[in-house]
Amino acid sequence: MTSPKLPRGLIVAAAASHSGKTTISLGLIVALRKRGLRVAAAKCGPDYIDPRFLEAASGRRAINLDPWAMAPSMIHTRLAQHAADADIVVVEGVMGLFDGGSGGAGSTAELAQLTGLPVVLVVGTQGTAQSAATVAEGCARLADGFHVVGAIANQIASERHAELVREGFARASVPLLGLVRREPAIAIASRHLGLVQAEEQADLERKIARAGELVAQGCDVERIVSAACSLPPCGGELERGKGRGALHVSPLSSPPPQGGRGLAAPGQRIAVARDVAFAFAYPHLLNEWRYKGAELSSFSPLADEAPAEDADAVFLPGGYPELHAGQLAAARNFRAAMHLAGERGALIYGECGGYMVLGESLTDAEGVDHPMLGLLSLRTSFLHRQLHLGYRLLRPIGTLPWEAPLTAHEFHFARVVSEGDGDPLFEAEGVDGTPLGPIGLRRGRIMGSFAHVIDVAPNFLTRR
Repeated sequence: MTSPKLPRGLIVAAAASHSGKTTISLGLIVALRKRGLRVAAAKCGPDYIDPRFLEAASGRRAINLDPWAMAPSMIHTRLAQHAADADIVVVEGVMGLFDGGSGGAGSTAELAQLTGLPVVLVVGTQGTAQSAATVAEGCARLADGFHVVGAIANQIASERHAELVREGFARASVPLLGLVRREPAIAIASRHLGLVQAEEQADLERKIARAGELVAQGCDVERIVSAACSLPPCGGELERGKGRGALHVSPLSSPPPQGGRGLAAPGQRIAVARDVAFAFAYPHLLNEWRYKGAELSSFSPLADEAPAEDADAVFLPGGYPELHAGQLAAARNFRAAMHLAGERGALIYGECGGYMVLGESLTDAEGVDHPMLGLLSLRTSFLHRQLHLGYRLLRPIGTLPWEAPLTAHEFHFARVVSEGDGDPLFEAEGVDGTPLGPIGLRRGRIMGSFAHVIDVAPNFLTRR
């Protein structure tokens, strides 16, 4: 009996942010689908926003693969299962290729090392021409444990500009796989936490389709497909070695179950807030809660909807409540239902924006103070923005909702004005192991913090 053909995969990376990774990834996915290929998409790192764009282009759910926050075996399992019914998987990188924590922790390069997937490098050419090739050449020479198989020059302004870029690549060892014209009409607007969400883009379908046309016209798509390599067979175990680029694949007696050990479900019937103010929920967590037998329902606080009356857990994910604070403050049905859920003993958990909404008040960017749910003694403000950014290792204080050490990510601009009664929820460490002290608040079964939980912490983090 012949083994089933394994899907192929590649990573779209860049030397720096704002080079056009997302646009090229979207365009490549569309171009591949036009050729009749089934494309699965993924995003490196803790990003909530880019995966929704990848979903719009691929027509299927996109996942996050996080080489710092997820155990290597979990990355392998999720990638293999996600791509099982696809012909090819396209993974969009994060920031610059080697950018991450100390030693490149969490970088796109580390994901390439762990998965063995080849890297197609997007090189932004705005403000440069022949020198664009040196960027690709430098990335290729510094690659350790993975391969940069080619480059796509993006933001080409004219045919003369294209000729100069080709001239530079003629002296480089990195193949030039394509040149994509600059077209401001397909640019995607940004705000303080990244791109404006896919759900808020009125002309997103047109922009994605046009990106596909530009990639198809300017790139050797067949050559890009040929550069992709087969994923490791499902049922292998990926392990970090002591050195950069160390990858070991050993057979398991049977494929690990979907979600592996994953994160325990916080309840049997979980109501999840879902709208543009509460959009930052990782699909892999929700899927694993379902796999563990939980029943999930959704509701929209912005539409003044209530969580299901029989929910024994309510999850308020992060998002943009600071942009909709007035509407949330006026959502009386939502407010009353959340208080009833607390009174009947439901576990209520909020992350980042959801944590802010659980508090007493939220001050918006104009200085207007909006009353929130008042379930936690917390006041937050967006008036004088202060960046909080980085991976976190969390150790729960107490047994609810989780006992095991967790990996998480924090990215927000809100400030805590005051924290009152309540117990801290987690002890936190930074990506380098620096103690950050207690974070979050807990009042009985109502709790939250600014950290977005990603997964159960890999053993290599908990042993340090």
